[in-house]
Amino acid sequence: MITQKILAFNGSPRKEGNTSLLIKSVFEELNKSEIETELIHVGKKQLQGCIACMKCWENKDGHCAMGNDSVNEYLDKIKESDGLILGSPVYCASLSAQIKAFMDRVSMVSCANDHMLKRKVGAAVVAVRRAGAVFTFNTMNNFFTILQMVVVSSSYWNMGYCMDEGEVLKDTEGMQTMRNLGRNMAWILKSIKAGKEKGIQEPETKVEVLMNFIR
Repeated sequence: MITQKILAFNGSPRKEGNTSLLIKSVFEELNKSEIETELIHVGKKQLQGCIACMKCWENKDGHCAMGNDSVNEYLDKIKESDGLILGSPVYCASLSAQIKAFMDRVSMVSCANDHMLKRKVGAAVVAVRRAGAVFTFNTMNNFFTILQMVVVSSSYWNMGYCMDEGEVLKDTEGMQTMRNLGRNMAWILKSIKAGKEKGIQEPETKVEVLMNFIR
């Protein structure tokens, strides 16, 4: 039997805050479908942003050349997973600096290594007090689409409204959106699994990259 696994990266400095509660609600539905889950807290990690050294394009070893933090450990876990959930609170109408640094470096390494995340599933989860949720949600979805991932949707945009820790549990529609997201993700994962078991081949894609796009 093929075991499927979803990783979630929580970009909130609050390890057990509202972003975590939203992700765990998605996890509950995935676990009901016997899909393994793991929540990784990056919100307090010292993750450096991408410095555009382009070494990952030279080395092509599936790792970032900056090996002084946890990003390469995360990349190894991602390669063995079936998909990702990215979670972030809204800071200054955008996503947290930690999840942005994670996204920039992981996406660069993935593109440099034949889009190694392609056709994995992905979903974004946002905890918001008032404004900036859609922008944050769209920014994380851009990560999935440039990496040729399968974006999972729900019955509303994947956001919960809250301020104090635990307050998101009072957002009835937000919590229902997370449960529906989990059910949709489970269905897509099982559909992909069934296709692989029937021997359906993945299409070949060719990506030509201009190496001078970063100055």
